Amino acid sequence: MKEISVAHLVKSEDLNHHGTLFAGRIAEWFVEACFIAACDLVKKPENIVCLKIHGLEFRKSATKGDIIKIKASVVLTGRSSIKTYAKVYKNDEEEPILEGFATFIHVDEEGKPVPHNIVLPEPENEEEMRLREIASKLR
Repeated sequence: MKEISVAHLVKSEDLNHHGTLFAGRIAEWFVEACFIAACDLVKKPENIVCLKIHGLEFRKSATKGDIIKIKASVVLTGRSSIKTYAKVYKNDEEEPILEGFATFIHVDEEGKPVPHNIVLPEPENEEEMRLREIASKLR
């Protein structure tokens, strides 16, 4: 499973009224990283649209000066769908502060779903199998 990595510096404009990273901003970064993973597979970003974000769970906050690292990958493909999974880390901590799935759809010029004709290889390990199983149950 190919993984892409994206990093962001938390700046003053990314903070909420509590002085911590605004949930909307980190959700934006999450979707962006997942989109990049989907586009890296399909190679045509103009044909990818986000359908759904599946259950983000915020476990820890981040503050100004923290480095946010997002690791995203495609875990399942359907006829026109592409399901991604990402983990979000703060600084060099081992435990993610956020993780979740996002579904994208491959569309034509008119925005109608069309096949992408991509078949993923078989999972290489138990973690990949677990993520594919979870992704297969997402609606």
